[in-house]
Amino acid sequence: MSKNIHILLVEDNEGDIVLAQEALHDSKLVNQVSISRDGDEALDFLNRKGNYQQAELPDLVLLDINMPRVSGMQVLVAMKNDERLKAIPIIMLTTSSSEKEIKFAYDNHVNCYINKPVDIDRFLEVVKKIEDFWISIVKLPVKEI
Repeated sequence: MSKNIHILLVEDNEGDIVLAQEALHDSKLVNQVSISRDGDEALDFLNRKGNYQQAELPDLVLLDINMPRVSGMQVLVAMKNDERLKAIPIIMLTTSSSEKEIKFAYDNHVNCYINKPVDIDRFLEVVKKIEDFWISIVKLPVKEI
């Protein structure tokens, strides 16, 4: 039985977007990857505003911290304080290893905090491991429409 998994990747680095898409598209489980290039766009997507009025809520969010306009931390706080969105698992995938940011993320109910490797092969490996764990092993909540 195949799962129907939708991931929202919130990332402003084009190279990381391409690598993550490459790793996820090899999957037999992920059938949709939506991209938001900043936190503001991610919030519009999640709240079905502007160009995203028909957007389907994701099953999982991969979220960078350092982005223009609205940061990943602001997106995290907004999602976890919204009854419609708070059950969606959020994985921080970021280059930041700041203890202050890690603590803030967990204090605000991030599900997982992963340092983004600089090495391309290692980055692909990390995305595959995220997929293996969060999609193959973890039972995700059923989406509400």
